[in-house]
Amino acid sequence: MPRRCRRRIGWVPFYRSLSPVPPSGRGAIFLTVEEVEALRLVDFLGLTQEEAGERMGVSRGSVWRALSSARRKVAQAIVEGREIVIVPG
Repeated sequence: MPRRCRRRIGWVPFYRSLSPVPPSGRGAIFLTVEEVEALRLVDFLGLTQEEAGERMGVSRGSVWRALSSARRKVAQAIVEGREIVIVPG
């Protein structure tokens, strides 16, 4: 069974969802707050995965997994015109 440690989130998103206009009618893509934080730290602020891991209180590997998942989901939402919903944990 995997260990779950508390992740430090340095920023809470103001918006809980982003939707294309017009909506595609397909189901939404769900991003966790941890995935959004990994995207923010690495892609928006330009930190390394190791630095992001230190800020979040997790290993670099955990940041890599969250970042990889988030990037795949965002790309899918853009290509398929689907809504992105941010959910806790």
